[in-house]
Amino acid sequence: MWESTAQAAPAPAAPAPWEAVAGLVDAGGAIMPWLLLCTLVLWTALGWRLLRLPRRPAQRPAAVVGALLRGEPGPAGPFGPGLAALAAAVRSAGARPPASLAPALLGPAHRQLRQGRMLVRSLVAIAPLAGLLGTVSGMIETFRSLAEMALFTQGGGIAGGIGEALLTTQMGLAISVPGLVLGRLLDRHEDRLHGELDTAAERLLRSPVPAATPAAMGATP
Repeated sequence: MWESTAQAAPAPAAPAPWEAVAGLVDAGGAIMPWLLLCTLVLWTALGWRLLRLPRRPAQRPAAVVGALLRGEPGPAGPFGPGLAALAAAVRSAGARPPASLAPALLGPAHRQLRQGRMLVRSLVAIAPLAGLLGTVSGMIETFRSLAEMALFTQGGGIAGGIGEALLTTQMGLAISVPGLVLGRLLDRHEDRLHGELDTAAERLLRSPVPAATPAAMGATP
């Protein structure tokens, strides 16, 4: 009879996602909502940078310059308008275009590549510091409970304070370390694109830029 009763007992239901988040916030204290918000903003910024930094070969500066030197319109992308404007300026300037053309016309493309970089770096630095603040808050609760010799209080007591201290530290590191790794990878890709853009600009300044062919002019919107 005991075996049949044990077998008939239903398995405990898994908590809903919102219940898990609510439990995390409750265990982590006042700092945990800010850590969760930091997670949301950080990964949104990383995803936005990942989508904005071109990865396809046809959108790289060398491919855009190659098309412009063949008299074709540059492919659509973050580098097309700036390099097309530089090619037109070089064509108008003649044999000796001034070197100041490139920084003036490619500045928007360089700034577009850098968008979101400082936000990611700031959040990666803030997350462990916020976790450390939660650690301090949890330890204060722990020592207050020790002074009152209370295992459980309204603020959590000794167990709640230690749990808050460990959980916020863990959460801060869990946010910061993956964000730091992915952010560095995106920064390296961005630095390569900056170098490719400068190299492409030098190639345009040294090469005769042909006029756009009638087919290319008709294809340009």
